[in-house]
Amino acid sequence: MNFKILGLLTSLSLYAATVFSADKQPNILLICIDDLRPELGCYGVDYIKSPHIDGLAAKGRIFTRHYVQAPTCGASRYTLLTGTYGPGDNGALFKRAKSATKNPSLPAFFRGKGYTTVSVGKVSHHPGGRGGADWDDSSQPEMPDSWDRHLLPAGPWQHPRGSMHGLANGEIRKNAKDMALFQATEGPDSIYPDGLIIDESLAQLDTLATDEKPFFLAVGIIRPHLPFGAPAKYLESYKDATLPPTPHPNKPKGKTTWHGSGEFMKYNRWGKNPNTDPDFALEVRKHYAACVTYADAQVGRVLEKLDSLKLRDDTIIVVWGDHGWHLGEHAIWGKHALFEESLHSPLIISYAGLKDAGQSSTSITETVDIFPTLCDLAGQEKPDYLAGTSVLPILNDSKAEIENDAISYSSRSAKTIRTKTHRLITHKNGSKELYDHTTGVDAETKNIAAENPELVKELRAKIEDALGKS
Repeated sequence: MNFKILGLLTSLSLYAATVFSADKQPNILLICIDDLRPELGCYGVDYIKSPHIDGLAAKGRIFTRHYVQAPTCGASRYTLLTGTYGPGDNGALFKRAKSATKNPSLPAFFRGKGYTTVSVGKVSHHPGGRGGADWDDSSQPEMPDSWDRHLLPAGPWQHPRGSMHGLANGEIRKNAKDMALFQATEGPDSIYPDGLIIDESLAQLDTLATDEKPFFLAVGIIRPHLPFGAPAKYLESYKDATLPPTPHPNKPKGKTTWHGSGEFMKYNRWGKNPNTDPDFALEVRKHYAACVTYADAQVGRVLEKLDSLKLRDDTIIVVWGDHGWHLGEHAIWGKHALFEESLHSPLIISYAGLKDAGQSSTSITETVDIFPTLCDLAGQEKPDYLAGTSVLPILNDSKAEIENDAISYSSRSAKTIRTKTHRLITHKNGSKELYDHTTGVDAETKNIAAENPELVKELRAKIEDALGKS
C-alpha cells in the first residue's frame, strides 16, 4: 500500500548503482531474525545488549517505523520473499509453491540475474525450506527454483523440525508441556541450534568469496523464538538488570485481536502465569533479552567473517525482524495480534557509500518495500508485480520524507492500516478499532472509532484498495 510522493526514482537508482564498482554487481547479505522486537541499543533501548547490530546500524540506515504485513513467521516471510501481499498463515509459501504463479521470488529474481543464491537456517518458514514430517523432504520445497543451496545443519537436533524449537545439547520438542519455557545452559554458542546455523553460514561465505559470481546469502537466526534458550553467558548481564514496567499490561475490552497466548502458554511454565505473577513476568523478559543478545552475537560472527574476507564494501547488508512480540502488553505473550507490538520490527540497511550513515528514518516502511529497494541498490529493473516501493530516497537522504502507510493482516479475518498518526483495525464481523498514536505509548488502549466515522471510512478504503474486500 504505497502513497509515496518523492519523484526522480530513476535518477536515484542510477546513483545507487554507482556506489559499487561498475564491473561487479554488489553481493546481498540478508539476515532474518525471528520474533525480534525493535528493542535494541540502536533503537534507543539502553537495557538490551546488542553491540553487533548497533555497530552495523552505525554504518547503516535505521528504519524506526518498519512494519511487517503479518504477525506470524510464515506469512511475514512470504511478503519479504515475494514482495507481495499474501495469505496470513504459516503455510503461505507452501501454498505458493503449489500454485501456478510465474512471478520469481526475491532470491529467484537475483538468481536469474547471475547471482549464486544460498539460504542457511530459518529464512522461509521451515528452517532449510522443506516440508514433510521432519521438514527435510526435498520433494516438498517451500520455495521452488529459488536457491542454489538451501541448508539447515541440524547436528544433534537430528532434523530441521528438531532445530526449530531445540534447547541445549540436542533437546527436541516432543510435547511442549514437557519442554521448559526458558533455559540458560553453560556452554558455547553451538549448544543451541543458531550456533550451528552460523557455523554453516561462515563456511558458505568462505565458498562464496571464491566465486566469480555475486552472491545472495540469506541467514535465518531462530532466536529469540520460543522456547527462550541461550547459553548462560548471555543471561549474565540481565540477572540484576532493572527493566522498565510493561506498558498497558491489561487485557483490552471490546472486540480486538487479543488472544490467550497459546503458543507461549503450552510450554512448561512451572505452574506460573506472567499475567498474574510479576516476578515470573520479569524472569521471562530477561530470558527473552538473553536470546536477543545471543542472536546479536551470531550477527556479529557473520559480519566479522564478511570483514575478514574483505567483502563488506561489496555487499548490501539487510537486518530484518520477521515481526514483533508482546512481552505482556495487552496481557499477550507472543505475536499473532494486530496491535503495534506484533507488527513493529527492526529494519536496518547498510552498504558502502551510504549517505548520513548511522542516522535513522521515521518514515513508515513495510516489509514489501525490501524487494524493490534491493533491486534499486543492485541496479536492477524492478519487476512490475511488486506491491512495495523502493525506500532508496531515504537511503540517499536520511531526512527525506516519504508518505506511506503500512498494511497488515492476520489469518483471523482482520486487517489493519498504520499511518503516521493512527491505526485502524477492521474485523470480518464489521467491528472496527481506531487508535490515535499522537497520544503516546498507551495509544492502542482507547478505541475512538465511534467518534471518527469519516476517518474510519477513509482508512478502510485504503485497506480495501491494497488487499481487496476479501
